[in-house]
Amino acid sequence: MLEQLQAGAALLGCELSEAQLALFDRFRAEVLDWNQRINLTSITDHDGIEVRHFLDSLTVLAAIGQQKPGTALRILDVGSGAGLPGVPLAIVLPEARVTLLEATGKKVVFLSHLVEVLSLRNTTVLTGRAEDLGQTHSHRESYDIVVARAVAPLAALAELCLPFAALGGRFVALKKGDLASEVATAATAVARLGGTPVRVVAVTLPQLADGRCLVVSDKSRPTPERFPRRPGMPAKHPL
Repeated sequence: MLEQLQAGAALLGCELSEAQLALFDRFRAEVLDWNQRINLTSITDHDGIEVRHFLDSLTVLAAIGQQKPGTALRILDVGSGAGLPGVPLAIVLPEARVTLLEATGKKVVFLSHLVEVLSLRNTTVLTGRAEDLGQTHSHRESYDIVVARAVAPLAALAELCLPFAALGGRFVALKKGDLASEVATAATAVARLGGTPVRVVAVTLPQLADGRCLVVSDKSRPTPERFPRRPGMPAKHPL
C-alpha cells in the first residue's frame, strides 16, 4: 500500500508508520470521492495522487529540515485547495500546528470534512483570502513556515505569503521547470517584502524526476505595512 510514497518519504528522512499510511490512503479515497462533485484536482489516478500530490507535498520537508530541528512548527498552507501540501505535512509532523488557508467555499467544506475524518487535531481550516488575512494581527508574521503550491508567478506568491512569515521564518514555494527568469523577476519583490534572496532547491527523488524544485526565502525583515495589497492586486500587478 502506497509503496512509492513510502519509499520517497524515506529518502526525505521520513519513515511513515502504518497508521500514517492508512491516513494517506483515506485521504486519497476522500479526494477521489469529492472530486466527482467539486473540482479538486485533474489528477484522478491512484498513482498520480500518491506521487504527484502526496509525495510532492512531502518534499517541503527538505526545506523545513534546513531551518531548525523539531516538528513543533507553525505551518501555513496558502491556497490549500485539496489540502496540499498542508494535510500531508500535518500527517507526518503531528506535533506541528498546521493551518490550511482557502478562499473557495466548496473547498473549505471539503477541507473541514477531511480534517474531521482524518482526526487531524493539529490542523485548522481558515476561510479567506491571503490579501485580507495577511493584514490581520492574529496571522501577520505569525508562522514559521509559509508554503504555497499554487500555480502563480513567484512575485505574486511572495506578496501573498511573506507577510505571514515570522522573523526568522521561511517561505517555500513548490515549483517546476526552468525558474531562472522567474526568480530574477521576483528578486525585487522578495526584497521589498522582507525576504532574503531566494534559493532554488532541486527535488532529486526518482519518483519525481520532472524538474520539480522548492523556491525558498527566509524572513529577515518585517514586511512593510502596505503589503499585501488589496485582493487581486498581487496577481494583476506583481511587484
